[in-house]
Amino acid sequence: MTTDQFDSLKRTPLHALHEELGGKMVPFAGYSMPVQYSAGIVQEHLHTRAAATLFDVSHMGQVRVDGGDFVAAFETLVPGDLEALTLGRMRYTFFTNDAAGILDDLMVTRFEDHLFVVVNAACKDADLRHMEARLGGRATVSPLEDRALLALQGPKAVDVMARLVGDDIRAMPFLSMAQMNIGGIPALVSRSGYTGEDGFEMSIAANEAERLARQLLDQDEVEPAGLGARDSLRLEAGLCLYGNDLDERTTPVEAGLAWSISKRRREGGGFPGAEVVQRQLREGVKRKRVGIRPEGRVIAREHVEIVNAAGARVGEITSGGFGPTVGGPVAMGYVESDQAQVGLDLGIVVRGRQHPAKVVKMPFVELGYYRGN
Repeated sequence: MTTDQFDSLKRTPLHALHEELGGKMVPFAGYSMPVQYSAGIVQEHLHTRAAATLFDVSHMGQVRVDGGDFVAAFETLVPGDLEALTLGRMRYTFFTNDAAGILDDLMVTRFEDHLFVVVNAACKDADLRHMEARLGGRATVSPLEDRALLALQGPKAVDVMARLVGDDIRAMPFLSMAQMNIGGIPALVSRSGYTGEDGFEMSIAANEAERLARQLLDQDEVEPAGLGARDSLRLEAGLCLYGNDLDERTTPVEAGLAWSISKRRREGGGFPGAEVVQRQLREGVKRKRVGIRPEGRVIAREHVEIVNAAGARVGEITSGGFGPTVGGPVAMGYVESDQAQVGLDLGIVVRGRQHPAKVVKMPFVELGYYRGN
């Protein structure tokens, strides 16, 4: 990428702070983002598992949906059960197309007079067009372009937050959201994240982002981390990355995400591709997402071919790398359904050579989400 091309990238409200902290900036989803800091990806990953780490996720899309019967209207776009959400609770779901392919995965929080929606950075422009076209006059879609989004992740994140907002936050339920002040800064705070650890995400005014980030980084437990550690953390946790593990040719059932579709939505449908999902739930699918552990130290990255014992192609890796917590390579991908049994010996083809690997249960690490409520 040329200097001019790099200069044309969008910048989050924390861009100057990333540079001040020595972040190695790379292009990602049209933004200049830190892939790592001086400690390096492995150390940032391990610190997240042990203490607390601050990520800038302001490149994600934040959207308000309101007006009309906004919950029922939004349910026509996703298979998630939003009617069942109590106020302040959030749900993981997807935009699907008419073939049940996943257009994006997203988080939706229900409030009394609106939905708060967070979508992936690379998809947010298409998602906005999709929402506006499909919702028509039934609801109003408002992108929140003047907001930043920070994620504090790790087992000590709650100690940091309790110090700044009070001990009541310790009992905040997982996948819930509430308005609060953090060191005098108004924030919409959720107990959520995408690392497999306990943690919080904070939506704040863009002009307050650096002040809040500095407050958090001033805490002894907190260090900054970039996209590299975020990716290795979510991979160990068995969490999908849109564009790798999910795309418009992959259904929620194939991806092993049917757990996110309630009985009411399975039976009642009413979302794009509902008939395909219903048929796959009845009849099964031809391919499934599985966890893969290569033997030894060979790393299986995306598009690496997966073969059976006879050397015939049975699938492809969609995400892979070194798992610092696991202490070895981990991967996930899609294989033919009869090759998806946990414990099955398979092979991966890396640089023309076949290496042994095994189908394993995901996640690769024990998840640290708060389970109190």
